[in-house]
Amino acid sequence: MGYTEDMAQAGRLIRDQDGRWDAIGAENVARMRAQNRFRTGVDIARYTARIMRADMAAYDADPANYTQSLGCWHGFIAQQKMISIKKHFGTTKGRYIYLSGWMIAALRSEFGPLPDQSMHEKTSVPALIEEIYTFLRQADARELGGLFRDLDAAREAGDEVKAKQIQHAIDNHETHVVPIIADIDAGFGNAEATYLLAKKMIEAGACALQIENQVSDEKQCGHQDGKVTVPHEDFLQKIRALRYAFMEMGVEDGIIVARTDSLGAGLTKQIAFTREPGDLGDQYNAFLDCEEVSGAGNPGDVLINRDGKLLRPKRLPSNLYQFRAGTGEDRCVLDCITSLQNGADLIWIETEKPHIEQIAGMVDRIREVVPNAKLAYNNSPSFNWTLNFRQQVFDAWQQEGKDVGAYDRARLMSVDYDATDLAAEADDRIRSFQRDAAKRAGIFHHLITLPTYHTAALSTDNLAKDYFGDEGMLGYVAGVQRKEIRQGIACVKHQNMSGSDIGDDHKEYFAGEAALKAAGKDNTMNQFAA
Repeated sequence: MGYTEDMAQAGRLIRDQDGRWDAIGAENVARMRAQNRFRTGVDIARYTARIMRADMAAYDADPANYTQSLGCWHGFIAQQKMISIKKHFGTTKGRYIYLSGWMIAALRSEFGPLPDQSMHEKTSVPALIEEIYTFLRQADARELGGLFRDLDAAREAGDEVKAKQIQHAIDNHETHVVPIIADIDAGFGNAEATYLLAKKMIEAGACALQIENQVSDEKQCGHQDGKVTVPHEDFLQKIRALRYAFMEMGVEDGIIVARTDSLGAGLTKQIAFTREPGDLGDQYNAFLDCEEVSGAGNPGDVLINRDGKLLRPKRLPSNLYQFRAGTGEDRCVLDCITSLQNGADLIWIETEKPHIEQIAGMVDRIREVVPNAKLAYNNSPSFNWTLNFRQQVFDAWQQEGKDVGAYDRARLMSVDYDATDLAAEADDRIRSFQRDAAKRAGIFHHLITLPTYHTAALSTDNLAKDYFGDEGMLGYVAGVQRKEIRQGIACVKHQNMSGSDIGDDHKEYFAGEAALKAAGKDNTMNQFAA
């Protein structure tokens, strides 16, 4: 129901109350409904899931239609990101939000800062999803509130043309609510625990859940050592649990992102069950680092039979089993194919460096079996992007026979090389990385997991250095406020951003001429009107 229809429906309802509701304004009701488009988190999940499905189809038609997101650790950060995107690009199309388990652990746990090892409260994950959508819905309310006030001003001035233009903008308002790809880590327990948490995340608004194939009680950040994977059947149980949760909640378009950490994980906690040679369990076990034994082996040995030989998988003092070195890529390919064949919609391969051909080599193999396989890829701050790409250029030049004698490959991060041709080409490759990887390596969605963790630290360092140093108050004025004004950052009017004007509108609805509004002539926010 649109704005005009809402106003008419509210008007009929008010008239039906025999004068008891005459103080209720039908247009005010329509405005409040427009400012609260989504009634529940499930409504959001259904809406955003449809967006993602459409975007995935568009990417299949043309890889130039890749999508992007930035990881956000607070609702305000997500809100400001989407406001900025609308300001600069006029639309939110193709831009999502990533909710990082890493940042929840580091910034949102009641235990205090924690590493990315699933030690934080599982309830903090759906809580952050709900918080983000609360802030995004408030961004809608704020923007529409401004349009409503402009509409009233145009009407009062008798400017029908402007009033029609504003009405058109209201009727075609694009929401700040976009898909969230939410990190459920390794599921925080068994498949039942995964299902229960998934329901809470969907109820909060998540349309896409990302889950990884590590064991829950040994979970590590994808860019740390000590990762332990699980047999495929264990992982598939959790994928099925996610699908059941989506279907139970009526979000049939829900997206499952299956992440494999096999490239950097050399350990498994268990030997897979196998029924016959060549089945999925047998394929998993075939990667184990084993040694042939004669006789019955030693006490406590776990032995497997392969091709008529008795083999002892290498077991560490931690009671974990070791995979053969160099099998990571093959295991990744098998993980991805298996996940896609069993209900996952997107795959995620956690790599140790941002190298397009490395990713593409695996995707090519996956697409031999699943032709429309698509990736979500972590453009991780854990990578030293400058050093990695300078080294890639160095290696490429060396292979081409170019003279690289002026460069020390191990020192390419040095500021001494910033003005060189090699550095310029490396920056060009970084600039086009997303576009090139979307085309060559099947990456549908590019995300940065924890950028706002770093931007918060960087901006705070710059302010602290200047404000507490010789710049004094100028450190804030020149470094923050003046830039906000010049760049049109809406938060310079922080009272407005926090909802003061929305509250004033409501006061007028509730109290009429008796409303005590904050936005009077003495509000210092008026200093930023120009």
